[in-house]
Amino acid sequence: MIKVSVLYPQQPDAQFDHAYYRDQHMPMVKARMGAHCSHYTIDQGLAGGAPGAPPPFVAMCHLYCASVEAFQAGFGPHAQVIMADIPNYTNLSPVLQVSEVVVG
Repeated sequence: MIKVSVLYPQQPDAQFDHAYYRDQHMPMVKARMGAHCSHYTIDQGLAGGAPGAPPPFVAMCHLYCASVEAFQAGFGPHAQVIMADIPNYTNLSPVLQVSEVVVG
């Protein structure tokens, strides 16, 4: 299994509509990817490692797929629509990481 993490780095001018992301964007992503994505999680940054430090990421999500090929098959055909929705909830550019899940 792989996990595709989409991270939104903290910046001074960061704007992020967590409700839209939770209620609109991610359900749309899952619906478009269908069975290619088994499930997803959403994290909202609260704090950094030091007391009082801001979180390094405003938000992140993790998409779980059977393989890189499954992710590409599910995301690829819908990439343009999914990416076009980003300005509806943030002014940040997401950072992606694909990882192998070694313990689940």
